Amino acid sequence: MTDSAFSIPTADALRTQLQSTLSPTVLEVLDESGTHRGHAGANDLGYGTHFRVRIGAPAFVGQTRVACHRLVYDALDPFIRAGLHALVIEIVR
Repeated sequence: MTDSAFSIPTADALRTQLQSTLSPTVLEVLDESGTHRGHAGANDLGYGTHFRVRIGAPAFVGQTRVACHRLVYDALDPFIRAGLHALVIEIVR
């Protein structure tokens, strides 16, 4: 994927990317941007900047929490470059 493929990140787009990259067994993606209006990194739209991901995936087996987070960040890198400002990752084992 390229940066030009993204405008404002959405929960559905992040979900699709994580599903195709990590084949998770558990996946919840919430856009919490609306609760961060006026904060650094937030836009005036109320979406697309702050997300929470709850994820469990076979790729996490035997990995440290940091390694699991890195896999999620790597999968979502195009979105981060496109304006995703904050990401809370909850690893499910």
